[in-house]
Amino acid sequence: MCVGVMGTALASPLYPLYQAHWGLQPSHITGIYVAYMFGALASLLFLGRLSDRFGFLPVLRHGLVLVTAGVLLSALAWSVASFVVSRVLIGIASGMITTSASIGLTQLNRSRNVMRASAMTSFAMALGFGLGPLVGGVMAQWVPQPLVTAYAPSVVLGGLAIYALHQVQLPRPASAAAPGRFALHDWLPRITLPQPALRRPFLIASLGAFSTFGIFGLYASLAPSFMALMVPWHGPAVSGLSIAMILFLSAGFQWLARPVHTKTCAIAGLGLLAVCNFLLIATTYTNLPLLFVLSVLTTAAGHGLVNLAGIAIVNKVAGPQNRSGLLSTYLVVGYLGTIVPILGVGWLSDHLGLTVAIVIFCGAMALLTGALAWLAHRTPVIEQA
Repeated sequence: MCVGVMGTALASPLYPLYQAHWGLQPSHITGIYVAYMFGALASLLFLGRLSDRFGFLPVLRHGLVLVTAGVLLSALAWSVASFVVSRVLIGIASGMITTSASIGLTQLNRSRNVMRASAMTSFAMALGFGLGPLVGGVMAQWVPQPLVTAYAPSVVLGGLAIYALHQVQLPRPASAAAPGRFALHDWLPRITLPQPALRRPFLIASLGAFSTFGIFGLYASLAPSFMALMVPWHGPAVSGLSIAMILFLSAGFQWLARPVHTKTCAIAGLGLLAVCNFLLIATTYTNLPLLFVLSVLTTAAGHGLVNLAGIAIVNKVAGPQNRSGLLSTYLVVGYLGTIVPILGVGWLSDHLGLTVAIVIFCGAMALLTGALAWLAHRTPVIEQA
């Protein structure tokens, strides 16, 4: 998972270089990002349940092949159109890798400890998404021909991961379909929900993912400008570090929170997300680097705890027959959190200014996460389905 999702996030600090190289407008960058998200959402909707049908290992292998091919095409991209195709391929692979690898980590967990399996999943996901922009930024800063060479580590690691996975042999799960059996309903898009008694905690988890993805997306877009005020260096490495910083801190908080109960993680994480929105509003008006650091730490802690609790809730409410479908639904809601707020903030900033747009966004997110924390507090503790 770590190698696979690393390739999906690697291009983030390279976008300014693409703008200069191809003469792109900001709207073109938004379009490229939307193309990636379209691929990821399509993958989750159309391919998200394949791990339930055919086992996680074949899906993970194909996902790694696809993401490595997409990263290689990104390195060889000769035009905007070819780069967009590469981002769509990487988006499709992202959905396949996150669902199949998450299910694999859960199935291979012998301790039967849901929080441990969930921590491994969310930790690997955050670490991979953080390594991508960091490696891409460092390579782009100091290695010649950055739009080509920045992708080299991901291609090499992807090839090694593909080889390693083909050496792994696991028994087919009981729920997997027989080889060669493909039914139309396996490919049709579907939103999977748990049984009615478990839908409330699943809804809280999914909306929590929506909140974390949205808040992180806003921080990722603002962090480079604040980093420029705090350090005397500029360029892709600083941009990549500013994005990776939140995800590495999030991964650290998740690892530390492994012994904490799922409900406690959810309440504390959602509460921290509500607080971080007010801190970001204050940072926007004051431009104080110290206040920004405090808001980043609060965001990272909330991001980590909410994602850890969300994956744990999915593992608790899911059975072997619908685990990948529920995980796909959870991630679809999360990915929508990266699309809707970015489009909303962009529209508001065009009409009202960036500062007002951030205040409106943060106020709405604070209300949402505060309400979710209250709902999580009033929701009974769930045991594994």
